Amino acid sequence: MSATHLVSDTAALTGRSLRHVLRSPDTIITSAITPIALMLMFTYVFGGAIDTGTQGPYLEYVLPGILLITVASGVAYTSYRLFLDISSGIVERFRSMPIARPSVLWAHVLTSVVANVAGVAIVVAVALLLGFRTGASAAAWLAVLGMVVLFTLALTWIAVIAGVSATSVDGAGAIGYVLIFLPFLSSAFVPTGTMPGPVAWFAEHQPVTAVIETIRALFAQQPVGDDIWVALAWLVGVLVVAYVAAVAVYRRRIG
Repeated sequence: MSATHLVSDTAALTGRSLRHVLRSPDTIITSAITPIALMLMFTYVFGGAIDTGTQGPYLEYVLPGILLITVASGVAYTSYRLFLDISSGIVERFRSMPIARPSVLWAHVLTSVVANVAGVAIVVAVALLLGFRTGASAAAWLAVLGMVVLFTLALTWIAVIAGVSATSVDGAGAIGYVLIFLPFLSSAFVPTGTMPGPVAWFAEHQPVTAVIETIRALFAQQPVGDDIWVALAWLVGVLVVAYVAAVAVYRRRIG
């Protein structure tokens, strides 16, 4: 299998998956609705009572976490779509064709990246309408985009594991609930120092907090410090482990 073969097959299958998403854009909209609702609720209901220790509006504090919740909501659809492909037999049909085997998984992963970036763009647009402002440079925005894409890749490969190993539609989609829960145990909504001891320790040392603090610093035009390296180390590590595990589970399931 040549690299050219893999790239061309992945491009073709990604086009197929994207057409499915375009025919049903409600999946992107639905994945953005819950984060937008949370952003509205925390900004206008709870935000006034939360002391973040910063001078800016609460919306500026909460937006990075909302972006990650958007991604966590969206990757569940990847697990769902992959499960449907496997259970419907289309993957078996692909195996009978001269198609590079990894391209099936990569097509779903790249579709996830495109769909989730679109969902994040919707959330950012709503945040701007609500009054979110930042003096971040173009380079900082690109860094935020890169962090979101890397976060999406890491979570999507975890979702691939769920989609391949699931035995039901509910099981395939359940991974979304687990992933969405992580930002709530981070610095997304309140500083970790306000949490009880064990919870604060977990929130401070889990990967989502480092990603949030990096994005928050980029938006605020502040030094990112060590957070960016911690975030990158976590995301790359999770991505590599999840990728290896997903490929192994896929080979065991499909043969």
